[in-house]
Amino acid sequence: MSPARTIRPVSVASFAQARNVRRDDEHNEVEMLMPVVAEVFGNISITKDDVDFICSGSTDYLIGGPFSFVMALDAVGVWPPRSESHVEMDGAWALYEAWTLLQEGEIDAALVYAFGRSSLGDLNEILALQLDPYYEAPLWPDPTSLAALQAQALIDAGKATEADFAAIASRSRKSALENPNAQVAIDIAPEVLLEDPYVVTPLRRHALPPITDAVAAVVLAAGDKAIEWAGRRGRKPVWITGMDHRMETHSLGARDLTVSPSTAKAAEMAGVGGGPVDVAEIHAPFASQEVIVAEALGLGGDTTINPSGGPLAANGVMSAGLIRIGEAAEAIATGRARRAVAHATSGPCLQQNLVCVLEGEA
Repeated sequence: MSPARTIRPVSVASFAQARNVRRDDEHNEVEMLMPVVAEVFGNISITKDDVDFICSGSTDYLIGGPFSFVMALDAVGVWPPRSESHVEMDGAWALYEAWTLLQEGEIDAALVYAFGRSSLGDLNEILALQLDPYYEAPLWPDPTSLAALQAQALIDAGKATEADFAAIASRSRKSALENPNAQVAIDIAPEVLLEDPYVVTPLRRHALPPITDAVAAVVLAAGDKAIEWAGRRGRKPVWITGMDHRMETHSLGARDLTVSPSTAKAAEMAGVGGGPVDVAEIHAPFASQEVIVAEALGLGGDTTINPSGGPLAANGVMSAGLIRIGEAAEAIATGRARRAVAHATSGPCLQQNLVCVLEGEA
């Protein structure tokens, strides 16, 4: 949405997530979601009857069964029937759908949640199904190999080095020490990480995201509800002041993998350049990709990137992007930032990108 267009004020009224783990064998998706939904409502003392719309983000390919989002609704309870939708995408895109309805004035509050258990299957096989079905998918390239091609292109273009990737991984996982929900939190110097073995050259083990089982939820509110519900927590509202998403061509061979024009365009339309950015929560699953996204967002050296640890500390497929928005909102709500940017991605080599700008009270 163009920053020049007046938008309806919508707030991230509440955010909750489960602790990110390598594998949860004790709970199914509904059981993982139930306490998170209870928490996201309990934070602001509401119930499901106070929201007008529900939207979820997930994928059947992780579960291996059709219409898994229907089963997940049991975590919310949808009787009497209510308006509900689902996107086969990261939960950040579900939030975009709910935000759009709020912009149209059809609703005043919405619940958005996302879930994904990456541990159930082989991500190399599952994520290869996102590729072009005629020329690329039949080759079954895994996501790490594709990210390695992108990283090597960065190095060849003189835009980054392996030392840069190690520095990003070191910083991210050290920041995660302050995040109780992080999966990988450790303080290791970049020069030590450079001793890691290669997984796919030039990506070493530290430059890859962990495999994560995760769920998250957000409540969006507009108008008087936004102010009232924030006040119940002794907070000021955290407003979404701009949001947009774009995508690259489906063919990897037709793209310059060292840049992300879709992120840059989404950032322009969302109004990222309209003021200083104190915190940026970037969904860059591979360390090398943070270089590309930070450049596309136009971030300066005064921006703190991924204080939560980001996807290098926990990368729940289908929830990591929504978590970036929630973490950015929390940074503002707790006084650690005045203005923040959240980024979500989906598809190989940063194919689809969403940018959300959040601000506190003036």
